[in-house]
Amino acid sequence: QVQLVESGGGLVQAGGSLRLSCAASGSIFSINAMGWYRQAPGKQRELVADITSGGSTRYADSVKGRFTISRDNAKNTVYLQMNSLKPEDAAVYYCAADIRRVVLSGTHYYWGQGTQVTVSS
Repeated sequence: QVQLVESGGGLVQAGGSLRLSCAASGSIFSINAMGWYRQAPGKQRELVADITSGGSTRYADSVKGRFTISRDNAKNTVYLQMNSLKPEDAAVYYCAADIRRVVLSGTHYYWGQGTQVTVSS
């Protein structure tokens, strides 16, 4: 089994900061990309940012310059530092990881349970 456990969500005022963490555990051989997605009420889930095992990153245009994704490969953990938060950033944030469980096997995308981020204006 593989588990992704997120933490760090909460309520923050506009202009404030939050740091999300997501740790993958279980039967893991290797992890390719790790990322953060979000889903606001009535909207589709969207990519916020992701990062490869080598450290290459990409961001949604709406968060560029405000959010930073990073990872600790030794800990199988990905982080999302969110600064200058806006009310439109409010959503449930989901962690995802492309994981290979056994050597020479294929990979599978796993998801965390989600953490709520609320931004008050």
